[in-house]
Amino acid sequence: MHQHHHPHEEEHFSGSQLVKDIVIGMADGLTVPFALAAGLSGALDQNSLIVTAGLAEIAAGSIAMGLGGYLAGKTEVEHYEAELKREQREIVELPEVEKREVREILEEMGFDENTQHEFTEKLAKEPEKWIDFMMKYELGLEKPDPKQASKSAATIGISYIVGGIVPLLPYVFFEDTTEALLWSCGLTMLSLLLFGYYKSKAIGQDAVKGAFRVLIVGTIAAGAAFGIAKWISG
Repeated sequence: MHQHHHPHEEEHFSGSQLVKDIVIGMADGLTVPFALAAGLSGALDQNSLIVTAGLAEIAAGSIAMGLGGYLAGKTEVEHYEAELKREQREIVELPEVEKREVREILEEMGFDENTQHEFTEKLAKEPEKWIDFMMKYELGLEKPDPKQASKSAATIGISYIVGGIVPLLPYVFFEDTTEALLWSCGLTMLSLLLFGYYKSKAIGQDAVKGAFRVLIVGTIAAGAAFGIAKWISG
């Protein structure tokens, strides 16, 4: 039964991780390059310079964000492996303590004393399953995908680039900086709305509320960064 259940769980877990990584990359990609371009609009009247600065920021930002995702994924794998070694040691050195912990977990789940005792003794005869049980139910840890760090790095980096290109596009197509800034504001706000809508839908939340929540947070973040950029350049 455990084997049938596992692939579904793994799929669900990696799916939610993918959504999380896209959210991290896209949210920053939409707001930071937008704020930089908007801030520079007040100081520069040449759109090609704004686009160049924006692309440089997207390149640096996507690498930094991707690296952050990679390190977070690596840390998760290392943490799991350290806890796994500790559990392996404990079932050998402190089997009675570990058995008591299994019974306590089962008690919390509502099983009677007979079932607790019977299950614990059976589990103790299969060390691999015993360790799996403790990792999952005592520590609440799922075995991470060893390739997750690289997947996260790529997803976050690409999402950041996709998000970052959106606010820069008007500066490519319009010569007038003010006009480009207005289009950039509109496109970024529309993208934040759409992004918030689909993000909320993907994680099972109210899509409309989620869309406006992302728009408000993104607008505040972009506005704050815009203000700082104007203050520095002004």
